[in-house]
Amino acid sequence: MEANPKNVFTIKVEDGKPGKDGQLAVGPVFRSVLAKDGFPQLEPDMQTSWDVFRVAAGKYPDNRMLGWRPFKDGVPGPYLWKSYKEIYDEVLQAGSALQQLGVKPGSRVGIYGANCPQWIVAMEACNGYSLICVPLYDTLGAGAVDYIIDHAEIDVVFIQDKKIKEVLSPNCKSAKRLKALVAFTSATSEQIKEADNIGMKMYAWNDFLKVGKDNPCQPCPPQASDLCTIMYTSGTSGQPKGVMLTHESHAMYVKGVNLFMDQFDDKMTTDDVFLSFLPLAHILDRMIEEYFFHKGASIGYYHGDLNALRDDIVELKPTLLVGVPRVYERIYEGILKAISELRPLRRVIFNALYNRKLASMKAGYSHKTASPFADMLAFRKVKARLGGRLRLLISGGAPLSNEIEEFMRVTTCAYFIQGYGLTETLGPSTVCYIDDMALVGSAGVPATYTEIRLEEVPEMGYDPLGVPSRGEVCIRGKSLFAGYYKSPELTNEAIFDGWFHTGDIGEMTPDGILKIIDRKKNIFKLSQGEYVAVEYLEKVYGFPPLVEDIWVYGDSFRSSLVAVVNPHEENTMKWAESNGYKGSFAEICKLEGLKEYILKELTAVAQKNKLRGFEYIKGIVLDPVPFDIERDLVTATMKKKRKNMLNYYQSEIDAVYKKLEAQKNAARVK
Repeated sequence: MEANPKNVFTIKVEDGKPGKDGQLAVGPVFRSVLAKDGFPQLEPDMQTSWDVFRVAAGKYPDNRMLGWRPFKDGVPGPYLWKSYKEIYDEVLQAGSALQQLGVKPGSRVGIYGANCPQWIVAMEACNGYSLICVPLYDTLGAGAVDYIIDHAEIDVVFIQDKKIKEVLSPNCKSAKRLKALVAFTSATSEQIKEADNIGMKMYAWNDFLKVGKDNPCQPCPPQASDLCTIMYTSGTSGQPKGVMLTHESHAMYVKGVNLFMDQFDDKMTTDDVFLSFLPLAHILDRMIEEYFFHKGASIGYYHGDLNALRDDIVELKPTLLVGVPRVYERIYEGILKAISELRPLRRVIFNALYNRKLASMKAGYSHKTASPFADMLAFRKVKARLGGRLRLLISGGAPLSNEIEEFMRVTTCAYFIQGYGLTETLGPSTVCYIDDMALVGSAGVPATYTEIRLEEVPEMGYDPLGVPSRGEVCIRGKSLFAGYYKSPELTNEAIFDGWFHTGDIGEMTPDGILKIIDRKKNIFKLSQGEYVAVEYLEKVYGFPPLVEDIWVYGDSFRSSLVAVVNPHEENTMKWAESNGYKGSFAEICKLEGLKEYILKELTAVAQKNKLRGFEYIKGIVLDPVPFDIERDLVTATMKKKRKNMLNYYQSEIDAVYKKLEAQKNAARVK
């Protein structure tokens, strides 16, 4: 066995500059070593998102492209597949049918529904006929679909069957502007009649494809500079913003990932299989799928129930899994539960093997060479739980804890990396390299077509020229959006001096490794004038075993912080049993004793992390129901909608503050 030497991932292309004449200080500019001589040029036949698919369909016509699980008696069956050639033919038929409806190049076409082959056919029909794909995403908030149809001036919507009633509802006033709805499978006679009553045509999937088959039209390929998609972001406040992404930026993303992956011995091939369950209306899944198209590889869609995702994993046996931290937290919790049920001696052996392999990986050995004996004896069972073929796992959307990242790197017998990016940057702007433990806990280093620097945030005390270097993450490069649709003011607020200002706070090492530590907008001032960085506190306070999730709140009229806590159900019930309490989880969460215990745990965490006095949480509300999309408390990527959360919990928050005030007054009397 040989340990890997220290890797060099970045080059510094500009030095940092101190602030002067009203200009903020900025840190050095870093770029990937893959672009040390400038950003790589695109090949002539790979200039657009349409080229990515078109070339793949010609190169790999018989390869399995898209798979799904049909239901029989309410139960999902084995995966069925369509080839690249079959999907390409459907794309031409769908595109031709759109021409028959009079949808001209540059028009906007909506896609509304869960991930499935029809979603991709509609997307590629937009690409091939120079139409702009606009994903519709109901979890952006109440009325978002109605808003987007109107704001983007959408002409046609491809739609999942169960979503049809929402667009035909009187609440969706913008539906009147639509020329047609195309169901992913079928539509009822009543729905067809309803659509006709508001001047809209309604098509079942096969009927729509037949229109195109009977009236074929050649593709109208886009130019590299043309808009490919308008993707509305799941903002934490206000109306969704339409992020404009060009064909060239899509193509550059694919080439950038290809150059990145080609550095490693374990290259992606046509035999790779990706399990798609993150929404296609979200940039991360969309761009991973485009990369897989480029490779002629296969994509299988989950059957629609995230709680039964393991069933899809076992059935599909994917080689790549991409998820947000909550997905990996659940996998981690499941594995820990299985370990806790082992006999004591086997637990001791497992932990000893874990520590040995982790130490070897930290010493520089690859996950394959660190401890083959441990893999064979203990970790192959973890690998089997994940389908048995996983080679790469990727986490994005939010930072993942070091503990879970290390655990996944050690036990899955696969590469595990984190990345950081936004819709505005076409997904990952930074990415970790495989088998480098120096990157654990970080967001990685600049991606192929990205340059990154930090900018001073004086009101939060972040200085990019300090030690450590900290500031707002700013990005420029080729994989960047063209602006916000119909919002030049918002565009100018976000992009100036050639840099996109993300609003995220980063910490950068001297060799360009980025860690996301805070959010610029999620700060507030307490009544004593102190600023509080709320996301940082939520990360710190999320560690006690009884805390599943936490929302920290304060405002400028109060001097103390309070929080709403989602207790961890299993650990809470264990606490209740050991303390002689009985009842359901919801009943236990009403106990004052539990509130007092969790508050003590939070105080202990604050002391351990040396938080300042005003950063201590003084009172809490317990909610047994996790913060969810259904109550519009979080975005699709599980970011907290803080304004909505305040509205939802306002009365309980007020009650906590009232109790704290009463306690303070009582103390004064004494």
